[in-house]
Order: sequence, then structure tokens, then C-alpha cells
Amino acid sequence: METFDVIIIGAGHNGLVCAAYLLKAGYQVLVLEKRAVPGGAATTEEAMPKEAPGFKFNLCAIDHEFIHLSPVIKELELNRFGLEYLYCDPVVFCPHPDGKYFLGHRSVEQTCANIAQYNPQEAQRYREFIDYWQQIVNALIPMFNAPPKSIIDIAGGYNINALKDVLNVVGSPNKALDFVRTMLTSAEDLLDEWLTEPWLKAPLARLSAELGMAPSQKSLAIGAMMMSLRHNPGMARPRGGTGALVDALVKCVRHYKGVVLTEQTVEKVLVDNGKAVGVRIANGKEYRAKHGVISNIDAKRLFLNLVDPADIDSADPKLRHRLDKRIINNNESLLKIDCALSEPLKFEQYNHQDDYLIGSILIADSVEQVETAHHEAARGRIPDQDPSMYVVMPTQLDPSMAPEGKHTLWIEFFAPYQIAGAENTGLNGTGWTDTLKNQVADRVLEKLADYSPNLKHSVIARRVESPAELGERLGAYRGNYYHVDMSLEQMVFLRPLPEIANYKTPIKGLFLTGAGTHPGGSISGMPGRNCARTFLKSQKGLSKALEALGQSVAGIIPNF
Repeated sequence: METFDVIIIGAGHNGLVCAAYLLKAGYQVLVLEKRAVPGGAATTEEAMPKEAPGFKFNLCAIDHEFIHLSPVIKELELNRFGLEYLYCDPVVFCPHPDGKYFLGHRSVEQTCANIAQYNPQEAQRYREFIDYWQQIVNALIPMFNAPPKSIIDIAGGYNINALKDVLNVVGSPNKALDFVRTMLTSAEDLLDEWLTEPWLKAPLARLSAELGMAPSQKSLAIGAMMMSLRHNPGMARPRGGTGALVDALVKCVRHYKGVVLTEQTVEKVLVDNGKAVGVRIANGKEYRAKHGVISNIDAKRLFLNLVDPADIDSADPKLRHRLDKRIINNNESLLKIDCALSEPLKFEQYNHQDDYLIGSILIADSVEQVETAHHEAARGRIPDQDPSMYVVMPTQLDPSMAPEGKHTLWIEFFAPYQIAGAENTGLNGTGWTDTLKNQVADRVLEKLADYSPNLKHSVIARRVESPAELGERLGAYRGNYYHVDMSLEQMVFLRPLPEIANYKTPIKGLFLTGAGTHPGGSISGMPGRNCARTFLKSQKGLSKALEALGQSVAGIIPNF
């Protein structure tokens, strides 16, 4: 039986980030991953080696913004381990059926100049809209980068500039109330409040929906910030694909003598006298942990599948019921399409420039179309009659991901995990079959070909992954790639539940990280870093907490 200081379940990027911080603090860490490759939702793989050798695909996550709001890359010195980010510019291209198109650059001014070609007044409104959201984001960054219940850590993250943005957003009673009102409304309502042009509102609505909810969803106005992030800090991708971030993290972990083992499916967390003391994997082998076990899988799967009910009930008799009933997933997942292309997409009717394809390509004909894409999926219906989609051609920015002159295509299409009326059929009873997923993919590609007709003859090979398959590959509950819906009642100190929202659980030595914890899904590394800080403080005691308080206050009040 092997013993480590800490065992981490799941080698997603947050699990690896957490491991790296703990290793740097002097702990011996073991990371266990069920798949043959680490990374979870952040892998880059040669997914069609026979049909398309040499083509590398991001199988889930692709565009990185949030990680550049955190200190993870700098603190872990990931550039030393081969990580290189390539920034996108332009960041968004969205053709509209009437011949107009939205071309968003990293520069707000350049973006406004493009908008002004159609409507100068709209360009000014857009500038004010982005400025408003950038103030909100700057005010929230310290909250993102700290455990949600730690006033000490949150306060320590604010500098003078961040405090100015806080005052600009909530600096008076009326501003504070207006901010609350903003957070309680929907992205669609906010877009209608600030903007007038349908061809501009549609792509912004599509980006807001990346949080996994329809633009009309009340209490999810925060989704409207997504375009502002593409201006600052900017949208980037690791050279070589998202998996290059994972490669750098694995190298970092191993540099500090950590151990990462793949094809190790954890089937049980071992608990002794109310304390997590290790794990058992599927072949019966046990690993022991001196100081704790950290789960990078969601709380629902952890407690309902991997922990003995008696151990949970003795710690908190209500937790199992609350996990089962209170955590909400709205049934929306992804149908993912990857294509190997013989030539790049061409949008000839839209003043085509190859550079337009560097960022993301949005097929969002109207806010209503985007709304339908989510509304239908949440109710178990496949919204493929007039598909909206998120498209990336990664090789326009990074040619290393395909053979010379060839390209890869990444398509995200929102679809239900459980198809209404098809219960107990298809994969895992979801209704999804190979025939159905390919029929849906045909319709999605036909829609994209309406804008880029050369797609029809340029596909060398394709891979289609249904929501059921994606959920099975990622181990995601009901195919939810964010682990838990990103709605307001499940965010910050409510994520995933109030009693387990600070990375700690009622079982001593058992901690949570990953997309199902604050601040949520996407590539950020923040849950991993925050969890590591919480774990380390739990080991150091009150004196270190008081020391941290003094440092936090000193950071706000000079000469403290």
C-alpha cells in the first residue's frame, strides 16, 4: 500500500493546478486519472488517427480568457514548462443573414470602428456597454481568486484600481441597488437596454449563453460580460492546443516530485473515524493519504457514488438528500463535431479575409435563434431545425495542429443530454444513438455551409460526440461540462451548496475543487488554486490566518 500526503481524484486542469501548489508547499501528492490521458475537459488529442493522421483536436475546451484573470500561470511558472499562449485578434466573427457581419477585435476602438460602418451611434453604445462590464469584471477578480467565504483572502486581493472599480459599480446606494437589479435580470434584457442592432445583439447573446443558459434566463445577466473578456484580458489559446496547458501542468507537477497516474478509476473514498484517509481504485488497490483527499470530480458524484452513505450521514445526515435534490442541472449539454479539412472555410459573401477566422466564428442569426437553441435543449428537444453554433478553426492561429496546408474545425452545438420521449433507449438511456448524432451533425454542417459553401467538399473526416458520449468520457453528471449549472443560486458561496461551498466538506480531510466549485467552469485554474489555499490554511491553524489578515490589511492601508 502506497502512502502520500494528499491524493487528488481527477487530473483535470484544476486538479493539476491544486497539486502543483501543494507540491510547492512541500506536500507529497498523488493525482489519479481514470482516462489514459490527463486533462479532463482540457485535452488535445489525435482523435482520428486512421482517417486523419496528424490532425490534433481540442475535444472540449478551446478558448481561454479566465485563466488570464488569475495568477496561476505566473505563480506556477508554466512558461518554464513549455506553455506558450497565442492571442486571438480578431476574437469574433459573426455573419448575419442580411449580409452584415460583426467583427470583434481585441481592441475596443477597432471593434467600434467596424460597428460604426453600419451605425456610429451603436458603436458608442457598444463602447459604453463594454466599459461598464470591464468595471464589473475588475471589481469581481479578487472574489474569483479567493475562497468564497474568506473575507480575509477576498479583501487582500483588492488594490487601489480594483477598489475604484468597485466604487464605480456600487459606490452609492442607488448604484448598489442598480447593480443588484442588473444581476437579477437576463443577458437578453441587458442587451436590449444598451443596444439596438439585431446583428450585434445576436453574437453577444450567443457568447452570454456560453454559461450554459438561454439569454432570457433571469439572474444570469453576468453572461453579458463574455465579450468584454475578449477585449481584456483577451482571448488566447495555448500553442499546440488546450492540451498544451495540461502538458505544462503535468511537467510542473512532476518537476516538484508529484505523481500522476492514468487509467486509475477511483471507486471509493476511504473514511476512518470521520476522516478521509485514502482511496480504492477499480482493481482493488488502495492508496493512503496522510493529510487529505481532494476531489476534482463534482460533489454529487463524489458523495453519492464514491463515499459510503454511513460515513456521509454521520458527518451530515442531510447532505445526501440535498445533493440529490438541490443541485440543478438543466439538461443542456453539447454535441461536439470535429472535422479535418482539406482547405480553410471561406465566407465569400462577407468580405472574406483569412484573419476573420482567427477567433471564434458564431452562427447566431438572431437572439431568438440563440434562445431557441437553449430553450429547446433544456426541454429535451434537439434544436437542429435552424442550428446556432460556436465554430473555431484552430489552425488559422496555430498551423501546428494539422498537416501543412490542412485545417481542423471545432464545432459546439447545444443539445439535450436526455432526449424527451426517448427515455431508456440509446446510450445510457438518453435516446442518443450513432445514427441520430450523425443526422444532427449533418444538419449543423449544412447550416454552416450556407455561410461557407466550400465546407461541403473540404471535409476529409469527422468525429461526432453526442452529449451522452461526452458525459461518459468526462465523467460529467448528465453531460454537464460545468459539473453544476452556472446560475446565480449555484454560484460563489452557494456553489455547489452553502455547506460545502468553501472547498471543505463535513468529512474531515475531504476537499472539493473543479468546475463544480467557486468560481465555476471554464479554463481558469482558480478552483484548483483556491482549494489549495484552503487546504494549506486548514493545516496551518489560526496563527497563519491572523498573519494573512495582517498582510491583507497592509495591502489596502499603507504603513499598516
